[in-house]
Amino acid sequence: MSNNHSQAELDQFNSQAAFWWDKDGPFKTLHQINPCRLAYIEQFTALKDQKVLDVGCGGGILSEAMAAQGAKVTGLDLAEDSLKTAKMHLYESELKVDYQLQSIEDHASANPEQYDVVTCLEMLEHVPDPESIIDACLAALKPDGWLILSTLNRTPKAMMLGIVAAEHVLRIVPKGTHHYAQFIKPSEMVAALKTKDVDIKDLSGMRYNPFTGTATLDKQDLDINYFLAVQKKSKQS
Repeated sequence: MSNNHSQAELDQFNSQAAFWWDKDGPFKTLHQINPCRLAYIEQFTALKDQKVLDVGCGGGILSEAMAAQGAKVTGLDLAEDSLKTAKMHLYESELKVDYQLQSIEDHASANPEQYDVVTCLEMLEHVPDPESIIDACLAALKPDGWLILSTLNRTPKAMMLGIVAAEHVLRIVPKGTHHYAQFIKPSEMVAALKTKDVDIKDLSGMRYNPFTGTATLDKQDLDINYFLAVQKKSKQS
């Protein structure tokens, strides 16, 4: 089994697991940015009837949104209590998602080139080796398939807004959720991806307004949160 995880990070998410679907609870921000995340994914691929893998699915907020669009979704996470919440919520939503307690490294090894789309959003900043996650995501992806990534930029602005303001002043994110040293610069992500058999199709920032509870895409502002859309090269290219 892959050990590319932090037990402290898993404990943090498990401690909040009962509140994943409380839209005014500790995951309020994820609920508010989810329409923006879904819209970003759908810029590049229609989800209907696509086989989708959601890596670091947590309580299933994005997984369910993609399933509601007609995708055949598998969700992976190592936080067992979060997965229990995700599975329970399916009884309420009446959607279908295959949730599995498994690392992406182990899943990709057993399921190579099985997915049309792989999403890994707000997860890379929580693991010791983000590149191992990306490599496994690509291994699970079919040729010509889409990998959608998002994470936090390692900038003073991201530290001030993503940690100090969000966790300590506005308290819209649980304390201890983020660690500045684990944030990843876009240049680092691009440099790593350029060594792989992929085409980088897009790099966009996301602006979040905590007072209106809305998020919008912004191609110019990568200072805090940003997305990457990557297409795996076909075997002929």
